[in-house]
Amino acid sequence: MVVGFTAALGLAIGSFLNVVVHRVPAGLSVVAPASACPRCGHEIRARDNVPVLSWAVLRGRCRDCAAPISVRYPLVELATAALFALVVLRFGPALLAATDARAAAVATTVLVAMLYLMAVSVALALIDLDVHRLPNGIVLPAYPVLAALLTAASALSGDWGALLRAGVGLAVLGGGYLALALVVPGGMGLGDVKLAGVLGLVLAYLGWGPLAVGAFGAFLLGGSFAIGLMVAGRAKRGSGIPFGPWMLGGAWLGVFIGQSVLDGYLRIIGLA
Repeated sequence: MVVGFTAALGLAIGSFLNVVVHRVPAGLSVVAPASACPRCGHEIRARDNVPVLSWAVLRGRCRDCAAPISVRYPLVELATAALFALVVLRFGPALLAATDARAAAVATTVLVAMLYLMAVSVALALIDLDVHRLPNGIVLPAYPVLAALLTAASALSGDWGALLRAGVGLAVLGGGYLALALVVPGGMGLGDVKLAGVLGLVLAYLGWGPLAVGAFGAFLLGGSFAIGLMVAGRAKRGSGIPFGPWMLGGAWLGVFIGQSVLDGYLRIIGLA
């Protein structure tokens, strides 16, 4: 039931993210004006704004002028729903296992933080792929929002060590990316540096395993993709490739399997 509700929420959030991805890079408000067809200018009716369903009913075309509506819109909505469901599957068990109101509040707060990060991840990945930028308008607000949620979770649970670890993760990952940007000019954008701090904050809060795997996973995924493009002849050495999506992909690998990977490694070397 919780997974289904969250997936439905993901559909609605995905619909909003389509607006964010289109308007934020252009410096436009995500609130007004209402969405309209880019060809005929007619405002999108409420009944035509139902995630996925409206696109299917309209057969991917504007009701007024029959202009095609990109299939990307419903795909983003479906993907966001699926990703939200995965987040609930990862963090929902802690909520279901809560034995008192305080434990339930802690689990709920962490879940909300991770759902927020997932929504931000979808928006930033798509924007970076589209325009090779990670807008400050999305990255910078993530700092206070996530810091507030994680601080609340630590206050409720009494686990201040996790919050201290989060601060270390922010400094280490953000500082590491800043060093790379300074040492290799043009190799790492300042948007990547700012995003690294956000990811370090959350990953380290969850544990050292998520932080280590999340940091390494970004370079593994991004490097593999770049090599694949060069082998296919679609890129050359030094070609600019958006790194934000790989940072985010690596981070979520850290979230989902980071601790188990670290535990397995420690067992292999005899430290666990």
